[in-house]
Amino acid sequence: MKAEIIAVGTELLLGQILNTNAQYLSRELASMGIDVYFQTVVGDNMGRLRHAIELAAERADILLLTGGIGPTQDDLTKDALAAALGCSLHIDPPAMEQVERFFTSRGREMTENNRRQALVIDGSTPLPNETGLAVGVAIEQNGKFYIVLPGPPKEMKPMFDNQAKPWLRQHALTNEMPIYSTMLKFAGIGESLLEDKLLDLIQAQSDPTIAPYAKEGEVSVRISTKASTEAEALKKLEAMEAKIRERLPEHLYANTDVPIEQTIVELMTERGLTLSAAESCTGGLLMESITAIPGSSAMFLGGIVCYSNQMKEKLLHVPHSLLEGDGAPGAVSPEVAEVLAEQVRAVTDSDFGLSVTGVAGPGDSEGKPAGLVYVGLAERGRKTEVFELRFSGNRESVRLRSVKALLYQLWLKLISK
Repeated sequence: MKAEIIAVGTELLLGQILNTNAQYLSRELASMGIDVYFQTVVGDNMGRLRHAIELAAERADILLLTGGIGPTQDDLTKDALAAALGCSLHIDPPAMEQVERFFTSRGREMTENNRRQALVIDGSTPLPNETGLAVGVAIEQNGKFYIVLPGPPKEMKPMFDNQAKPWLRQHALTNEMPIYSTMLKFAGIGESLLEDKLLDLIQAQSDPTIAPYAKEGEVSVRISTKASTEAEALKKLEAMEAKIRERLPEHLYANTDVPIEQTIVELMTERGLTLSAAESCTGGLLMESITAIPGSSAMFLGGIVCYSNQMKEKLLHVPHSLLEGDGAPGAVSPEVAEVLAEQVRAVTDSDFGLSVTGVAGPGDSEGKPAGLVYVGLAERGRKTEVFELRFSGNRESVRLRSVKALLYQLWLKLISK
């Protein structure tokens, strides 16, 4: 069955509130075997809301509406749905008692508009609100299933879990199987190249299906399947994961939705290894990403943000001749990246030392272009490695991608052992 989620509220369109309800409902519906093909956001306008409902009914079997069921005149969701269905509204006595009890218990006078929170559509099933006042609604008409939920997540979630889910299972779901998914995480490869490596699997659209996703510095692949049992689903998901891993073993770092820094923290902690870092152009972003992971104190000893040449010399003993003067390679160079990594490792006595130096932009520096970055990886008892990176994009993009690229090189080193 196909579902559409309609989030109601002008504040959503203005960006004043983040639509977390759609994310929650999509995930929960998928677990029930219901595919969400569309998400709509519409303001507090009777005509536009009714049109959104009628359009959704043409392309979905199940419509879930969130928000717009409070006491004020711009709370129009039930009115619009009733109009679209050709039905009337009436006061639900148990819901009205709950509203009245709320005001009486607090010694407050109930204004007449609060009666709107007890309205339900004729022929519908009222959905009691366990954490608020506005009653929800569930109704079937002409083979379509409509559910109206509150906007506040603290009210919407328990109503959906405890009221709407059982109603859907009883009225809408017969032979639907739940959807099971797993997320594979990749580093050191772009979305386009990853897609090219997996193109035949993506285009096959067989069971399981796979779909790539990208965000700054990392790429994910979601594998999804429908199955009657979790064991059956796991068997199919693991078989597809094995195919993908065989093609991209040097890039697939996790089969759960975690950042690469979490994988590194876990690997180094398990092996009793330690890490330190020296950062110039990233200004502490590398260290922040590591220390944001719970348990990183077991493996991360510390680091230095050596933004200026003076700090590079004074704290990490980078020779002045490398930084300034005729023939000096400059702060943005493989030579300086190498010294920084080695020195921070030596100063902290860690097993690994990382370094980043580059031009984050937007302008050039030392006659070198924005996006040019050198990262160093020093390991106890091994030769230090330096990697030249070239990025496009704005300043924040260059900084973040530098961090992710360096962490990828560290991960490769760790899994090679």
